[in-house]
Amino acid sequence: MSAVGDILLAPEVRPFAVAAAIMVALGGIEVLTTMVGLSISELIGHDVSIEADHHNGLSGLFLWINAGRLPLLILLILVLGIFSTAGFLLQGIAHAVGFVIPVSVVALVAAAGSLPVIRTTSRGLARIIPRDETYAVNDADFIGQVATVTVGPLDQGLPGRVRLKDVFGNWHTVSARASHDSPDLAVGASVLLVDRDARGFVAIAAPADLIEQQSSSRT
Repeated sequence: MSAVGDILLAPEVRPFAVAAAIMVALGGIEVLTTMVGLSISELIGHDVSIEADHHNGLSGLFLWINAGRLPLLILLILVLGIFSTAGFLLQGIAHAVGFVIPVSVVALVAAAGSLPVIRTTSRGLARIIPRDETYAVNDADFIGQVATVTVGPLDQGLPGRVRLKDVFGNWHTVSARASHDSPDLAVGASVLLVDRDARGFVAIAAPADLIEQQSSSRT
């Protein structure tokens, strides 16, 4: 038992051991609170609101790993688990072949290598984990609806994010970009979702009368 403890506390694997410990702690808290009828992940919510005045690497990374499609706590546990597993695996391989690699280098490699795995796994989990916001509606229902840009500006390049409310009063945050003939749509702007393709929704500036019509119908 002490040998296992010595391995987990070794400097070359310490970041991965810490990540694993946090993952286990968060998972344990979620299990315990669920048993008493109070889920921490539900309190935190599903959506990750990344407010930005323009596209940047951090917001793009969050979107790429499907932030907003999973409860934030579940996504965090997933990230920690995959990162710690990758780190232990890399250091184990290095030790097996007789190499000594600085822990900082292994951590960077593990983080970079984890991203595609996190993206694929989170996408699969998003299809399994039910979301209160999406019951009784699907993406096709959002076409023709007015939304507000939360991550942008929307242009014809990297998709941003827009937020809208469905007919049941539930909020959704979805990927969107500007139509090919539309000017850039700034953060905070009201937009009309006119189409959808593999990259997300396509938006244009929402006509003023449509904004007033939808606002009055929901009050």
